[in-house]
Amino acid sequence: MFHFVIFIYKDKCIFETLKNYHSKMEKFQLQLFFQIIGLGSASGLLYHNHLLYLISDNSTYLYEYKIESNELTKIALTENPAENISKKEKLDFESIALKGNKIVFLGSGSTENRNIAKSFHLKSKKIKTFDFIKHFENFRKITSLSNDELNIEGLIIIEDKILFFQRGNAINASNGIFIMNEITQNIIFKTVSLPKINNVEASFTDAILVDKTIYFLATVENTISTYDDGEILGTFVGEMNLENFNIENTILISKTNKFEGITLFKNTESEMEFLLCEDNDTEELKSNIYKLTINKK
Repeated sequence: MFHFVIFIYKDKCIFETLKNYHSKMEKFQLQLFFQIIGLGSASGLLYHNHLLYLISDNSTYLYEYKIESNELTKIALTENPAENISKKEKLDFESIALKGNKIVFLGSGSTENRNIAKSFHLKSKKIKTFDFIKHFENFRKITSLSNDELNIEGLIIIEDKILFFQRGNAINASNGIFIMNEITQNIIFKTVSLPKINNVEASFTDAILVDKTIYFLATVENTISTYDDGEILGTFVGEMNLENFNIENTILISKTNKFEGITLFKNTESEMEFLLCEDNDTEELKSNIYKLTINKK
């Protein structure tokens, strides 16, 4: 069960009371925490060792941000890095996760250009590139998805198992999780039903693991394309059981924001804080980072 606390940060506070997935009234607090200048279309973020790492779906940089000093560092991922790459050419990095001393990020798989995975070693600073096309082909085979219906938006790495969150916003695509055994390469697909707004089902945009619970974002976007954007109807945050992938709770946190990334910021006995990023779908090199606080009691 979610319980949300209210507080003001720098005179910017967003407060709403809405019905959640189980038709119970909940209070939540969503606040604009800070703004990063020099980064646009943020599609994923990872908070680790007091540093915030971010990816953009139309950039070939990994971004490292120091919150206290407001310092942004760009890490080139290709020989000729660029920002605001055209939709047709972009690598579409949508998923980011930590694996040991490496940050792993992955393209969505929705076009030929988006079949690349990369890793950044936090100590050696080395970058490696992996062709993910065979895995994506297997994903399509077991779900009968067409080439443009595959759309991976979240990644969780757990010991010998990797979870890939499929955004089911195409005509014949369902939301779900590809569960891959990293040792045997065996893959299964778990279909997941998400809440609706105006009869449009939400679709996964990111997920993280905290202890034994998956926290995910799901956005309602009025489009049947994995390529073109649509009208934003809202974003949910939800809890999912890691063992059986049953959804335990969802709450509509915004009717206007398209949140695409979530990371754990703080976890104490009394509350949890998450950082969220949104894709502004513009060429402006500016990204808003939001904070969501959940009271455990």
